[in-house]
Amino acid sequence: MRGWPLIRLLPTKTNFQFVRFAPAFGVLSTVLCIAAIVGCFWPGLNMGIDFRGGASMEVSKPAGQEIQLDQVRGAVDGLGLGDVQVQGIARRDTNVVDGSTAILRFQIPEDRDQTEVVRQVEAAITQAAGQVTYSDVAVVGSKVSGELFMSGLLALASAVVLMFLYIWFRFEPQFGFGAIAGLVHDVILVFGLIVIMRLEFSLNMVAAILTVIGYSMNDTVVVFDRLRENLRKYKTMPLREVIDLSINETLSRTVVTGITAVMVLAVLAIFGGAALFGFSIALMFGIIIGTYSSIYVGAPIILLWGVKRGVTDPEPVKVGMASRP
Repeated sequence: MRGWPLIRLLPTKTNFQFVRFAPAFGVLSTVLCIAAIVGCFWPGLNMGIDFRGGASMEVSKPAGQEIQLDQVRGAVDGLGLGDVQVQGIARRDTNVVDGSTAILRFQIPEDRDQTEVVRQVEAAITQAAGQVTYSDVAVVGSKVSGELFMSGLLALASAVVLMFLYIWFRFEPQFGFGAIAGLVHDVILVFGLIVIMRLEFSLNMVAAILTVIGYSMNDTVVVFDRLRENLRKYKTMPLREVIDLSINETLSRTVVTGITAVMVLAVLAIFGGAALFGFSIALMFGIIIGTYSSIYVGAPIILLWGVKRGVTDPEPVKVGMASRP
């Protein structure tokens, strides 16, 4: 077909003045971040089983008989216990995933008896899925869940610190502060989305936020690499114009990469079921915000901080026989 691929319709060169609107978007980002932080305390995060506590059990049928995970999830959902997670696992006797064994996790309200709730769950599953065997029934207390929650937050904080050290090592300190500001901005706004949409905050959500951190950092490094190249190439050009030029030169790559990722995640959110919906939505929103922060958070901070101009590249070090005249 003539004119294909359609990616040719995208402009190869743009001349948007991003820095011009940086103050307005900076105020908007600050307001949204403050609102997201307040929302994390009130009404607070909707904790999942991993961080709130609950019960887990193994549900199995004889080899060759498949357990319908949707039937199990639907039966437990009808009891009004909150977050329910069902996942197929391998049989213990054969170590093969044949669909006959699943692990079930569900919340237990604080005002209800744990033993009675477990009995109700077993009765509901038996009625919906037929005769099954229950084993390894365990209840996770709030103390263990609290420790797991702190471990998840520590993982997020450690990722941000390591990213800052990487950027500081690769670029100059001001680049590191700009990148970290973008990462913190993205993480806070993803938490805000979780609060607004009342998504379950679980280990899957921690994984989504860590993925957002990696994507945002990758996008920021691309912009910073081009900015550093242009600072060496255009030594007399005003910093404001160099930043605009660098963002415009990487804009097509950023947009195409972001749209591709969002399309895949949209399909996952629609057809992945309830178990992957929150993960997909958080990751999709994080990619969009990560692209935004690379333009209107990280780069403008470099403009405020300033950079050294006129720095020349270091001379290559000659090793071995190459160092002889």
